[in-house]
Amino acid sequence: MSSIAALMVATSSRAVTAFSARSVAPKVAARALTVRHIMAGGLMPYDEEKMPIYALGVNIGMQISQQTDFKSLLEEEELEILLAGFTDIVKGENTVNPMELLQNYGPAVNDLLRQRMEGIMDKVKRDGTEYTEGFLDCNEDAEKTDSGLVYYCMKEGDGASPVLEDEVEVHYHGTLTDGTVFDSSVDRDATIKFKLGQVIKGWQEGLAMMKEGGKATLVIPPELAYGDAGSGGAVPPGATLKFEVELFKVNP
Repeated sequence: MSSIAALMVATSSRAVTAFSARSVAPKVAARALTVRHIMAGGLMPYDEEKMPIYALGVNIGMQISQQTDFKSLLEEEELEILLAGFTDIVKGENTVNPMELLQNYGPAVNDLLRQRMEGIMDKVKRDGTEYTEGFLDCNEDAEKTDSGLVYYCMKEGDGASPVLEDEVEVHYHGTLTDGTVFDSSVDRDATIKFKLGQVIKGWQEGLAMMKEGGKATLVIPPELAYGDAGSGGAVPPGATLKFEVELFKVNP
């Protein structure tokens, strides 16, 4: 995630992409690449003339991966089979009728993906619960609210506390429970402003407990974050999130 827009409340839930007789293959929109350097700091895999074609493949792969994290769902051998099916269609070398194939195996594909995703999500939720309990054990001053939010004051502020209608200016550093950084205004070295009522519920509740000039850690359960949908490829479904937030300014 590159901006606070990723924290905005989702207006629609995400689901496992289903196969149907109507959609034989996904339509990938032609759009400009948003990545300036495909392999920053490393050697390009092809010469300059061929890199645009490679970049096209990377773009398609990124779009697909942002919808479904196949690397987590499938074993290495299964990934190879998936790529073989993709390659056969792209090259026109498929030996079976795609429509017939999807009609026969589409339901099994949906069942497989759903089972795999549910298994991963259950583990992510268990890890989140264990992390929250460990955080509370290690931080005696941390408090858990009725909603499940964990609030830990790192620095007491002396200004106003925001309400949903207020605009706030903050620095934040967001990580998963394994320490993976998924978004950070601190790393970008730029504070961000937004209306408090436009972000996830965990932020709404947590920042309302802060005062201008304060800093706090928020451990946010999935119910107050992105729930079972997750957020793109950065936040897994069912993830508990940890934010360190510094509240600089409250503008009514």
